Amino acid sequence: MVGKDITINERGDSAKIENEERFYEAIKRQNLSEKLSPERPYVYFTMEVYDKKNGIKGGGGLGVLAADTRRVAERFNVPFVLVTPFYPWESHQELAGGAVKDVHVNVHPEEFGFELVDTVSIKTVYSSHVPLSIYQKLLGSTRFLCMTEPDFGELYSGDGSGDHRLYQEVALGFGGYKAMKAVGVKPAIIQLNETATFFAALARLDELVYNGMDLYEAIVYVRKHTLYTNHTLVQAAESEFSFGQFQRFVFPNLRTKSLKRWIANQFQDGRLKLSSITIELAELRSGVSKLHARVANYKDLNGERIKFVPITNGIDIHEWVNPKIVQMYHDKGILNRFDIPTPDYQTKIEQLSIIELRDLKLEGRRELNKVLEGRKNQHGGTVQVPEDATLFNFKRRFVDYKRPWLPFTDVARLREILENHNAYYILSGKVHAGDFAMANRLKEILTKVEKDKILKGRVFYIEDYDEQLALALSLGADVSINNPIVGLEACGTSWEKDIANLQLLISTADGGVADETPAVYLEITGRSETDEVTSLYNNMRFAGEVMKNNEEWSRIIKDQLAAYLPVISGARMLKDYLNLLFK
Repeated sequence: MVGKDITINERGDSAKIENEERFYEAIKRQNLSEKLSPERPYVYFTMEVYDKKNGIKGGGGLGVLAADTRRVAERFNVPFVLVTPFYPWESHQELAGGAVKDVHVNVHPEEFGFELVDTVSIKTVYSSHVPLSIYQKLLGSTRFLCMTEPDFGELYSGDGSGDHRLYQEVALGFGGYKAMKAVGVKPAIIQLNETATFFAALARLDELVYNGMDLYEAIVYVRKHTLYTNHTLVQAAESEFSFGQFQRFVFPNLRTKSLKRWIANQFQDGRLKLSSITIELAELRSGVSKLHARVANYKDLNGERIKFVPITNGIDIHEWVNPKIVQMYHDKGILNRFDIPTPDYQTKIEQLSIIELRDLKLEGRRELNKVLEGRKNQHGGTVQVPEDATLFNFKRRFVDYKRPWLPFTDVARLREILENHNAYYILSGKVHAGDFAMANRLKEILTKVEKDKILKGRVFYIEDYDEQLALALSLGADVSINNPIVGLEACGTSWEKDIANLQLLISTADGGVADETPAVYLEITGRSETDEVTSLYNNMRFAGEVMKNNEEWSRIIKDQLAAYLPVISGARMLKDYLNLLFK
């Protein structure tokens, strides 16, 4: 059994791997177990994918994670189907007078090599036939399976508990399940990436009952073949819908009265949280970091708190890390051919040459500057970061709990740090449409920068954050700023990309960063936000000094790699999921 093939101690300090070759050779042969095959694959439902190379532009980390999971599955020949909408609008952002402006671009799947394979339909109270075009794209042992229609709208359009959002989720669930049948796929397991994908499990349940299985036997079957992966720490933040909305968009797609009655009985005061009902149909539940799994406060319909198994998000290092750095990890025996740390990887990290590490960072800076040549800053011009300068970077979604404004709390202290350490600061990230508070926060930051002669020449906001810019900043920046409010970040992966690309990390102990204790990075601490700001500036000053000292710089870089390479590995993440699903 898979669960007995590999054991890694909880902290991953020594990465003791038993029978590793056997496990991954089984993956390579598409014979992980009798339960996985091209006809009975691992099926992964998600509302978003961020994989612009394959024509799909997501909104943030959830989409990036989905894309990385598929790529790792392809690399190790795992039968894997990623089911997701193809949104006919793509969102970009630019600055106009210091304010964020959303720009929409029409896209079509056939422009990116997707093949039209069928048309299925779903129902609403308004129409008994809502056609969905089904497109697929085959990539090795994996495939994209997408549904779309001209009025589908863009990713996360409308209110999270509004009619259009529910329609999109129903289209993904019921339409995606019909799409699988249309291409001959019978899922061995369904992974629900967040509760917005719940309707895929409901569609499977409806089919089983419609074909004659007792409702409660069908519920048991679906529960045992469904994994719910949660990325949101607070259940109150999850979408909920009214009974009337279910009558309009969900019930028309259910063919069995017993299932309709069962769903109707789950409503409380006329409303239903998707997380509550998802929990009922998924026996396996995972959180995306150790801290997240421990503190996520979710309850089932009986009010009982549920437990999540921690599987920390990883990244596809071949997508997000300088290829020469990846080659170094393999050549030096730090990673094996499956991108998993070797038993003595920590010793091998200690033996890395400081000169080689510095040369790799210099190459990363040059790659960043190439990308920046084609990008606009807040002044409408371009930026080039001197090769001998220290570059701080913040690159992630602009949402309240990530606190992108924190380094700009005290302009005088920030000015002193950047000027005294020949440093620059680049920030970039997407402000969600309709998030006027964060749009105003960004405008306030840029106003502060504009009014200060020193900051104006050293702090730059780069427009239209996307995969290309995220990768370039990981390659070319020196210090990563990650300051979410402790307890609110589920995992985060930007910091993983930065560590793998030899950056110093300044962070609060939140999300996946908290997987390793005590801190091996530059930790932001404090009992209040005022204390945290002071700690942040102290760490930025220290980082500026460290960048001038090869021995100290290499020590911290190596300590970070020794602690986090097992966490960062996307192959490790996929292994953990397979062990959970098939043990």
